[in-house]
Amino acid sequence: MTHHPAAPHAAPNPASTPTSTPTSTPTSTPTSTLGAARRPKRGGAASEWTIDATDLVKTYPAGRGKEPVRALDGLSLQVRPGEVFGLLGPNGAGKSTTVRLLTTLSRPDSGRATVAGHDVLRDPGAVRHAIGLVSQRPSSAPLMTGRESLELAARVQGLDRATARRRSGELLERFGLAPAADRLTRTYSGGMNRRLDVAIGLVNRPAVLFLDEPTTGLDPEARAQLWAEIARMASVEETTVLLTTHYLDEADHLSDRLAIVDRGRVVAQGTPDALKSELRGDRLVVELVDPTSGAAAAERLSRLPSLFDIVTEGRQVRGRTDQGAGVLPVALAELERWGVAVASATVARPSLDDVYLRHAGRTFEEVGS
Repeated sequence: MTHHPAAPHAAPNPASTPTSTPTSTPTSTPTSTLGAARRPKRGGAASEWTIDATDLVKTYPAGRGKEPVRALDGLSLQVRPGEVFGLLGPNGAGKSTTVRLLTTLSRPDSGRATVAGHDVLRDPGAVRHAIGLVSQRPSSAPLMTGRESLELAARVQGLDRATARRRSGELLERFGLAPAADRLTRTYSGGMNRRLDVAIGLVNRPAVLFLDEPTTGLDPEARAQLWAEIARMASVEETTVLLTTHYLDEADHLSDRLAIVDRGRVVAQGTPDALKSELRGDRLVVELVDPTSGAAAAERLSRLPSLFDIVTEGRQVRGRTDQGAGVLPVALAELERWGVAVASATVARPSLDDVYLRHAGRTFEEVGS
């Protein structure tokens, strides 16, 4: 884009382990103590945050003679009890690495973090009993039924047989899976399997639920159903949800607050509306017929006093304006006068993509290309 003036627990194996919730040995924590383990600790300054991470750094080896890959570079974030907090960023930004550290599946090189009042390094077992995790990989085993997957996940979390059976039945009903409860999960649709994944993450009634790219690959109907369930978890059950996503609309729709992550750091944080309101004016996007005319188009548009922050990206020229839709005829007339062919032009309110552009210096589309 051109501007103008070593992990303590391995990741679960979906073929052999029907739960993606990080756990310790199921018999080590009696059922009667699980509620206390899940509840965030009260009292003290830290009780304001259900998740509190400061200056997390994580590197991975890149091969002989190469510099280590710095997946997290001093990432910090705080999540309040009962809110849906979004981690928004393109693939490779560090979102999943953050989740792995906060769920004790990996250890940071430096920095500190507490989840539900428990330190992820000093008390990882308590963290695991306080959380649920829905990872990007399927949680259920294809040769088990939905009911068997849920009951085994509950047993791994320390619930007795009767409680596990009862809790599984509740979740099957809640997620609309009861009619298919005794079918092998390999016969489920993508949306059904994803709902089962979330149900497995909730089997232990967690204080905090981590959802790592939960709607990737889902059709619009299944995606909308999962959105509704995520909203319900936070509003009705007061479950704290940390959601990672690279979908702008998903972060905008679901998040009470969000952090925009780029190159392993949080570059912006706040409510979606507050982040967008920080941007002055509306957004002008001009799609050109000839991608080689971008520089000329940007140069001409930058001379208009009603436009500012002009950037080019492939066929697109973007700018900001305080004049709303009134800038369109002026901009189009200027481009026509200089022989720049325009395919389309729009003016819209600021989006999270604009927020990302402002703080990261590039758009989501540019990162993904």
